[in-house]
Amino acid sequence: MADTYTSSGSVPEINTSVPHSARMWNYWLGGKDNYPVDQQAAEQFRAAFPQIAENARSFRSFLRRGVTYLAADAGIRQFLDVGTGLPTVDNTHELAQRVAPECRIVYVDNDPLVLTHARALLVGTPEGATDYLHADLHAPEAVLDAARRTLDFDKPVAVVLSGILGHVMDDDLARDLVRRLLAPLPSGSHVLICDGTDTDEVLRAAQEEHNDRGAVQYRLRSPEVFASLFDGLELVDPGVVPCTRWRPEPGAPAPHVDSYGAVGRKP
Repeated sequence: MADTYTSSGSVPEINTSVPHSARMWNYWLGGKDNYPVDQQAAEQFRAAFPQIAENARSFRSFLRRGVTYLAADAGIRQFLDVGTGLPTVDNTHELAQRVAPECRIVYVDNDPLVLTHARALLVGTPEGATDYLHADLHAPEAVLDAARRTLDFDKPVAVVLSGILGHVMDDDLARDLVRRLLAPLPSGSHVLICDGTDTDEVLRAAQEEHNDRGAVQYRLRSPEVFASLFDGLELVDPGVVPCTRWRPEPGAPAPHVDSYGAVGRKP
């Protein structure tokens, strides 16, 4: 197996007294890698916004279609997944290597519970490679430096940012982080982004209440601000749309959800 594991330093203890977004999303998706404090917070959020689990599922289905497109249609063979979250079905390496076993994937996260599951993530194909970095989105240059051990920056790379930029509360900083992650990558590289949006008043109120309780903060952006994350990039058709409406499978329902997704190409 061409799998490796890299940590940027000591790993903090898992705090089970405060709800964590990755564990809440795991709960909404039916996973078991969560604690009572996460379950309580997730149910409080669901009570205020019953569609939250559907939104969470739309993220996963968008990721599945987006990564498959990148590997099958765009010919990408290298992926940098920042803000990996807890492992579930159809992780990035599984999706990409299902299309092309030689794909190389680097996962990046700074959550200690995710770190404990790194070994589970790193079960790739013998032809390809997977790596896990304990690092932070807010230090993109450090992420890129470590990723170079596995990825060849002379060839196109797809950066995956699924549900992570909402934790960057400042819009200018979010745009800057995307720019810095793509800066050293060659033409033909892509970025896949999906996040929650402020398109529903009930969701906005539920998110504000959740943020006020002192949990991990999350910012719902307007579709227009979300689209600005792709400034300077070529949007892949159909552009910036609700996650369910980005290249849905033929005949599959595409209900409206308050999460948007898009894929951009670096010229």
